[in-house]
Amino acid sequence: MSHARDVAEVVIKALVDEPDQVRVTEIEQRGTAVIEVFVADGDMGRVIGRQGRTATAIRTLVMATADRDAQRVSVEFRDGHGRR
Repeated sequence: MSHARDVAEVVIKALVDEPDQVRVTEIEQRGTAVIEVFVADGDMGRVIGRQGRTATAIRTLVMATADRDAQRVSVEFRDGHGRR
């Protein structure tokens, strides 16, 4: 797995109340790595943050890590049921 995926997993597990429910996957779509973050239903608000600021910060960290590895990446947040 990529460094970007690892960074996303570490940061998100530190933010949520139920870190054992966090699942981070990485798939390839059209030359871009898509990192899907699944969290428990009650933790989605903690990951998104007020006005999406926390989610934006996570995306910035992950993209900076991916850029260092010359990789294109996007981050998608999903609840425990796979919904955005």
